[in-house]
Amino acid sequence: MIVFQRSVQLSTEGETDIVNITETIQQIVRESGVRTGLASISGKGSTLGITTVEYESGILADLRRALDQLAPPNQFYAHNARWGDENGSAHLRSALMGTSRSYPVTEALLRLGTWQQIVLCDFDDRPRNREITVTVMGTAE
Repeated sequence: MIVFQRSVQLSTEGETDIVNITETIQQIVRESGVRTGLASISGKGSTLGITTVEYESGILADLRRALDQLAPPNQFYAHNARWGDENGSAHLRSALMGTSRSYPVTEALLRLGTWQQIVLCDFDDRPRNREITVTVMGTAE
């Protein structure tokens, strides 16, 4: 059994910036030596999300609009009142989307659909330096 872990830093713009991280994750899978197993991606922070989408402008706009409807940025949030900041919607979006995902690895490749890409969504109200940790577990066979 191989367990391989690598952390990666990313710069984001905030305000629901959606960054395609698929190739970064695939490169880490290749480096791991795992041929059959699982890749787990975890984002560090409480104002980001990890998910999959077809990474094209239409769905990115649709995702942003849906998130604006679920957790509008310019509403009252008790978090903002308590801490004097303006990112309560970012925390809520992160909680709804989740900060980690796992994907199968088959023949040293992420087992994703043809149009499926892994993305990091930065919901915070300002640019950030983000860290994701990728853990690849499995066998070299």
